[in-house]
Amino acid sequence: MQGTGPVKAFIFDMDGTMVDSMPWHAQSWVEFTRRHGLNLDLPDLMRRTTGRNGAECIRELFQREMDDDAAWALIHEKEVIYRELFAPVFSEVAGFGAFSEQAVARGLKMGVGTAGDQQNIAFVLSHLKMPVPPQAVVGGDEGLPGKPEPAIFLEVARRIGVPASACVVFEDAPFGIEAARRAGMRAVAICSGHSARELDGPHVLAHVRDYNELFESKFLESLHVATA
Repeated sequence: MQGTGPVKAFIFDMDGTMVDSMPWHAQSWVEFTRRHGLNLDLPDLMRRTTGRNGAECIRELFQREMDDDAAWALIHEKEVIYRELFAPVFSEVAGFGAFSEQAVARGLKMGVGTAGDQQNIAFVLSHLKMPVPPQAVVGGDEGLPGKPEPAIFLEVARRIGVPASACVVFEDAPFGIEAARRAGMRAVAICSGHSARELDGPHVLAHVRDYNELFESKFLESLHVATA
């Protein structure tokens, strides 16, 4: 059951939620498939893969079984392309840094649960230079199933020592919103690439384009934050 009590932690997805990276992930798929001579229906691929771990994405793309070593080698090739494209224009989702800093100042724990691998996580965190780093980061290459399975979010909650019912997930993708529901967590939909309708659910507390809208609506002030 989704929580209704005090909030103790925020769990952020990374791509499209913390950083405005999804257009560059899309472009990297275009370049990767060009190099491999594959036909690509980009909107369909993004719909089927956003939120899933790297090996799952590659199997979806090639539409065949593939051992883990081969799948991860291919996704690493794709992610190198992504980082090369995004690095020169790196940007956060508007207001994320200030919002996360204020959340920590209010006593909330902070974690990251992403389908991204360790190289992409290190890339994003090194560019963001957050004054207070996340207390736990769980990536898609740690052996857990990707979203919409809840495993990644549940592992973040376990590592920071907070019950799922006391966590609020910030997500930009339908699979992530569904993963939060399955985890028994509340959610905030960051509509940076999907509509509010696509990111809806009974557990969704707010739909916003970015964190500046959360400031404007006094979202942090409206939460019942646990003080112990």
